[in-house]
Amino acid sequence: MLGHETAPVTAGRDEVFQVEEHGIDPIPDAERHGSAKDVFWLWFGSNLTFTYVINGALAVAFGLSFWQATAVVVLGGLSFLAIGAAGLSGVRTGTATLVISRAAFGIRGNWPAGLLNWIVSIGYTVVNTVVGTLALEAFFADLGWHGGHAPRALALAVTLALTFAVALWGHATVQFAERWMAYVLAVGFAMLLVLVLPGADTSAAPGASGWSLAFVVVLAGPFSYLPMPADYTRYLPRTTSLRAVTLSGALGGFLSSVALGVAGVAAATQADMTDAVAGTESLLPGWFQPLFLALVLGGSVTNSIITLYSSSLNLQVLGIPWSRARAIVISAGVTGAGSLGALFLTDFTTSLLSFLSLLIIVFAPWGGVFLADMVLRRCAYDSAALHAGPGGAYWYRSGWHPAGLTALLAGLLFSALTCDSELWTGPLVAPLGGADLTLLGAVVSALVYVLLARRTVAPAHP
Repeated sequence: MLGHETAPVTAGRDEVFQVEEHGIDPIPDAERHGSAKDVFWLWFGSNLTFTYVINGALAVAFGLSFWQATAVVVLGGLSFLAIGAAGLSGVRTGTATLVISRAAFGIRGNWPAGLLNWIVSIGYTVVNTVVGTLALEAFFADLGWHGGHAPRALALAVTLALTFAVALWGHATVQFAERWMAYVLAVGFAMLLVLVLPGADTSAAPGASGWSLAFVVVLAGPFSYLPMPADYTRYLPRTTSLRAVTLSGALGGFLSSVALGVAGVAAATQADMTDAVAGTESLLPGWFQPLFLALVLGGSVTNSIITLYSSSLNLQVLGIPWSRARAIVISAGVTGAGSLGALFLTDFTTSLLSFLSLLIIVFAPWGGVFLADMVLRRCAYDSAALHAGPGGAYWYRSGWHPAGLTALLAGLLFSALTCDSELWTGPLVAPLGGADLTLLGAVVSALVYVLLARRTVAPAHP
């Protein structure tokens, strides 16, 4: 199962409101379309999500002043350069990111990392689903419906249905929805920023602690995308400018994440953001509050759409012998179950902080290896070998690439030892003065990979 492509390969056009027939099979040149500006709208629209407001507020909660927290948010937004660059591989190969990562880890060695990425991507989908559900529940409350669990259950069902419908249709519909929802959400969130920013308290003295935790939380969002950029560039023509793909993706994610992050920072200096939706809503005039709740719901849906869509491709990479459209039902079911647990069985704020803190342990080292491999290969892969079994260029030792897996484990170990979260505190945190250095797991894994693979990994020749 792990050595051969198991997902059915079918042909079909990529059209809006029609179920996409392609999965992780390479997109033929004749069916490629679009331009780099599509990448801008995808990352701009999908990151117009209230999660970034929460992240900005958490930076202040960790003890940073307005200007310190804003600096962290801006630096976090610059990480979208890596997301944009990771999309280059999709243009070159016509397939999904977690297929391309087989070059770094081996056909079989890619499976454990793929499983971890699927789990974490579902976790992030749950986070956004819960945020949207709470916003819709608050809207019901404003209408006078306080019926116990019923309003929350209906709000969850609506949020899941909106997300699932678009993701089920597939790539073209996802691109279409992200672009048009971005138009509406951008106007709405710009109004939010105008209303919240003038009242920000910028006089607080700079804090001496909290930097590392704030960086971990702010970077968790961009880093969570590392396993998926090629999913949305694989349909672009091979002639698409690689520079344009990188800059378009980076600019889209940067603009939306920074704007909303700064809104969260400003709100946190004025209100209690323990409940971020309620805290932000309290700062807004009455006429804007219903629109605000609609923005939160819309933003959660735009973000959940891309993570849910990519999770269906991820399942095909793991060997599920189903079409992408059928595989997405599994991801949707797990997302629904996780959302139920987060909404009815746990404290959401605590769960969110714990999840974001642990998220980077997985994505930072994985991203370090993947990006280092892409640089060593100059983004030139043997596309056929990515889908081949024994005897292919990426089979290595019985399907495992020792260099990639060793580097990944080194990065995971470093991140685990230096992680400071609600669920786990690494033994090196105290000796380091309480600093959380989880992010450096990406640097560690990248350096280890380069040292081990620089003599054997090279660009594939056409």
